[in-house]
Amino acid sequence: MYKSWKRTAFRAGCALTSLVALSACGGGTTGGVNSTPTPPPVSPPPPPPPPPPPPPPTNFDTAEYRRSNGAVQAKAITGYNAGATGAGVKAAVIDSGIAQFNAQFAGRIDPASADLAGSRGIGDEGGHGTAVSDVLLGAKNDSGIHGVAFGATLLVARTDTPGTCANADPDMGCSHDDNAIARGVDLAVASNARVINISLGGSPPNSTLRAALGRATAAGIIIVFSAGNDGTVDPDPFAQIANDPLARNLIIIAGALDASNAALASFSNRAGNGASHYIGALGENVRAIDQTGTSFLWSGTSFSAPIVSGAVALLAQAFPNLTGAQIVDLLFRSAVDIGATGVDPVFGNGALDLSKAFGPQGPLTLAGSQIALPATTGMTSAPMGDGGQHGLSTVVLDSYRRAYLADLSAGLTRAPLQPRLAPALGIGTRSLAVAGGSTAIALSVAASSGESSVDRLLLSANEEHHARALAGSVVRRLGRNTAIALGISRGGLALASQLDARGSGDFLVGGSALDSFGFDARPKSGLAMRQDIGGVGFTASAETGEVRLWENGLFSEMRRGYREHGYGVLSLGATKELGPLRLSARATNLVERETILGARFDGAFGKGGARSWFADLEGRWVPSRSWTVTAAWRQGWTKLAAGGLRPNTDHLRTSAWSFDAAHTGLFGRDDRLSMRVAQPLRVSRGGFDLTLPTRYDYKTETAGFSPMRLNLAPTGRERDFEFAYARPLWGGQISANTYVRRQPGNFVNSPDDLGAAIRFSFGL
Repeated sequence: MYKSWKRTAFRAGCALTSLVALSACGGGTTGGVNSTPTPPPVSPPPPPPPPPPPPPPTNFDTAEYRRSNGAVQAKAITGYNAGATGAGVKAAVIDSGIAQFNAQFAGRIDPASADLAGSRGIGDEGGHGTAVSDVLLGAKNDSGIHGVAFGATLLVARTDTPGTCANADPDMGCSHDDNAIARGVDLAVASNARVINISLGGSPPNSTLRAALGRATAAGIIIVFSAGNDGTVDPDPFAQIANDPLARNLIIIAGALDASNAALASFSNRAGNGASHYIGALGENVRAIDQTGTSFLWSGTSFSAPIVSGAVALLAQAFPNLTGAQIVDLLFRSAVDIGATGVDPVFGNGALDLSKAFGPQGPLTLAGSQIALPATTGMTSAPMGDGGQHGLSTVVLDSYRRAYLADLSAGLTRAPLQPRLAPALGIGTRSLAVAGGSTAIALSVAASSGESSVDRLLLSANEEHHARALAGSVVRRLGRNTAIALGISRGGLALASQLDARGSGDFLVGGSALDSFGFDARPKSGLAMRQDIGGVGFTASAETGEVRLWENGLFSEMRRGYREHGYGVLSLGATKELGPLRLSARATNLVERETILGARFDGAFGKGGARSWFADLEGRWVPSRSWTVTAAWRQGWTKLAAGGLRPNTDHLRTSAWSFDAAHTGLFGRDDRLSMRVAQPLRVSRGGFDLTLPTRYDYKTETAGFSPMRLNLAPTGRERDFEFAYARPLWGGQISANTYVRRQPGNFVNSPDDLGAAIRFSFGL
């Protein structure tokens, strides 16, 4: 059998010359006076020199690489950057021999290499075998080109019939006997080759060669055939052995693509009846040397095949766990679909793409576990701010059980900054209040989409001063010393604050340290009760509600793009007045079903949910009728049960504080100027102590684990500054507020949030 091919002469450092038609073998075609001086004063030894800097990373995008058009079009640089060169992998080339003394192959020719058709040695007479080998694994030496797998070992199986490669007839070329090829296949099996390249074509293999091919595939060796250069609808008959059961899906047929990587070369046989085993690679004007060391541009499927074989060698080195069948499957699955969707009769599986083949395939799992790597690790909350941004590098496995590094912290979504001014203004909301005897009812109704919804009570600054003792959804006094409040869409803590006659002042944005937990919690119902005993007011409250988290692409359980997660609160407090000083203390227990301080994490971090305890202290001093000074502090402790990647219970510490002062009668009897400085609730310490896979042994297929920490304490620290002024006007009240939030949301790089508002309202 024989095939001829075309090649274009190219001299290194010179311009491209004319086409020269030559004939040869193969399936390409067109194929180191002592004295005692006064000792110097003792001084400390100099510090040791700093360690040398690490060597710079190897640059693979060199001029040599760019000249290696076969490797470039296959995007082999992705493999190089991943550390793959083919080193340690043996590739057999059954062809016309090799230019064995050429620097392109120095030190990498396997000693088992042999002439299997005579006793001539492995030298190459025609150049085809040398060119094919150069494309597959030519050395990276900054000269000429390098092969796809430039670190691989070459097993030369010379099988050309003596004398045929020296034939001057361009229509003849090298011929290769099936029995010699069979001996080459058996040599590859005996030498533990990982891939065999056969860039030959002709009639179907005889029984001897078929048996040898069967033994090779049974050993798990991948064999790459060239598709042929007759421009037919089906691959060369010699390559159609890929369809035979003895191939065990380990034989690949390589077709020739042009430089566009989107079309077959005009001479290339199509996928046809071998479509499921067919893949395309550059086969037109492929740069390589011949037996004399002269560079040429070669055309033919003979030169597509070694590009595919080189890809096999790179993958085999990079991922030693992969079987031959897995490598073949990976190459086909990662191929670029350039024809009709799916496997088609022209391009088969598509165009070889090593950038995709080296990328993870299918779902990812944490090494040594069945825990799936989530697309998003979770969403943090405002108390965590920019915490959790430090890398959590861990080993994950793809569907082929190939190891990759993944950064779990990169999957964390940051809580969106919540606007404060517009909601505080209550635009579109109307507050109504009715009082009679010992009962008061207050309700806020907001019109939305033709419906009415119960919202939180909204009172203006002066209204709150006048109504604070009775404010709430429903407040009932049960005698002189007892009061009870019930709320719908109003929390128990807010109701308790009202029963304690603790107003929020004139502020719109800067909240008291005791006003919220720092995240978007929407109460559904609340209950509070106050009992005065011996000059001390004791308050108990409870509430249930939902934490709202924004989730993109949510189509069920959706309210305006938010998913809701339940929580519950129980609180006990006491208030004592000592002349102008009023002191309050409160203990609160917050239980979240699925969230952690308003954040939601993937199940890999445990089942979710947390229990928090808060200790609140507040002091209010009224030194005169015109001055009021208030300071508040909240300290929190959150406990997270062990689960998932967290082997032990984790804890978070949080804190919030606020200070405000108000002066009445500044310009008139009833006006009031207020100032507040506050830090909303923020995680001050704590995070997740994780046990993560950080290394992977391909030989034993086991992962090594190391402790790692996800620090949830943010670098940023939000501080709010707000000034408010209010005075009566025309039977109502006019008020003005201006504020600035520094590092809003506890993000150190967040721009300041500035705002101002002027309001006019008619009070109670």
